[in-house]
Amino acid sequence: MEGGLLLIRVVLGVIMVAHGAQKLFGWFGGHGLSGTGSGLESMGLKPGRVYAAVNGLAEFGGGASTRVVAMSSIS
Repeated sequence: MEGGLLLIRVVLGVIMVAHGAQKLFGWFGGHGLSGTGSGLESMGLKPGRVYAAVNGLAEFGGGASTRVVAMSSIS
């Protein structure tokens, strides 16, 4: 059971880091801050670039934290 939970946490962390990196840096086919900010502004969220940065940092940081906590629970 613990192995399955560890796997879920690691995979979820990797997905969240990748999704945050798309928003922040444009990696993995993402649009970066400017593209994500423009998309958010087109939906009425202004200033879009600030919201994109906060969103990207939350996803990237949350995913990295999830991975660190998952890996620290091994020992």
